[in-house]
Amino acid sequence: MAKEKIVMVDLVRQYEKLEDEINSTVIRCLKESAFINGPEVKEFEKSLANYLDVDHVIACANGTDALQIALMALDLKPGAEILVPAFTYVATAEVIALLGLTPVLVDVNIDDFNIDTESLTRYITKKTKAIVPVHLFGQSANMEKLMLIAKENNLFIIEDNAQAIGSDYTFSNCTKKKSGTIGHIGCTSFFPSKNLGCFGDGGALMTNDDALAAKIRMIANHGQKKKYYHSIIGVNSRLDTLQAAILSIKLRHLDEYIRARNDAAELYDSLLKDISDVEIPKRLLYSTHVFHQYTLKIKKGKRDLLQKVLQEQDIPSMIYYPVPLYKQQAFSKYFGGAALPNTETLCTEVLSLPMHTELKKEAITHISEIIKSNI
Repeated sequence: MAKEKIVMVDLVRQYEKLEDEINSTVIRCLKESAFINGPEVKEFEKSLANYLDVDHVIACANGTDALQIALMALDLKPGAEILVPAFTYVATAEVIALLGLTPVLVDVNIDDFNIDTESLTRYITKKTKAIVPVHLFGQSANMEKLMLIAKENNLFIIEDNAQAIGSDYTFSNCTKKKSGTIGHIGCTSFFPSKNLGCFGDGGALMTNDDALAAKIRMIANHGQKKKYYHSIIGVNSRLDTLQAAILSIKLRHLDEYIRARNDAAELYDSLLKDISDVEIPKRLLYSTHVFHQYTLKIKKGKRDLLQKVLQEQDIPSMIYYPVPLYKQQAFSKYFGGAALPNTETLCTEVLSLPMHTELKKEAITHISEIIKSNI
């Protein structure tokens, strides 16, 4: 029997497990034909708010829109500075520049990939108005420290929670909150490969602030509260009914998906932890990990060679991210300082292995054996 092909994310088998329920739900939505703002959208918003234990969830068209709408809701003036990690996907900083604000690119922790709460304070000026921490790869940034910094400096916190939905943050007093619900606004993406993904594009914003929630909902709907009466400048950003219905189904399985990803990560750990020049993902004491990605650090310049070997064995891997944001042509004007050492190092070392809810032990063992033999 031929070996089953290894993929980075197996959405086909995930769908097959829910096929009957999803198909019947989609057919029902088609027959109802309420494709925009159907009842399933509000039902999903309510279900996600209950899951996250947050007062408001406002669905939108995608995760990038969520970040843009969050910034728009804060009424920031052109030129206002927003602190954002340099080691992240472009969307986090892109929306800042798009709105005429200034992204200030700061370093991340070398061990957990999240924004460095020690060094970022050096970048706070009179123009600084917000911080956008990214909960990278599935684990929360140090939100307790960030909220303290924000309070001391009168700053907003917008959480980019696109990769960590479902993770729990534990404060020093032992209280817990879901990532994305701690800052002033949380943002997430439902891109298909995300831990909670739809069958197209989708996103959402979360907040416990009633006034912000009302404003966010207006901005996402052309700046109107009442149809054809536009109080503020907004955008058109909607999660369509079909995607909301699918997400409601998958939300009921999110904790199951998180457990499956953790099981896969623990097996990877056990097989890779003692390999020289390979560093497995660090687990933080204050955050659970939902493993959107399983990301190794490959030392001594061996990363690219290892990726080539894996590719030759038909094993996919990804480098998130190969270039610091300040070295991207689009962002070069926003960075005039010295290179950020941790970001620079990570861009040469990180390698993400296949990680998804359907990943089999045999595949993890096979991948690990190849890594052992070639490092």
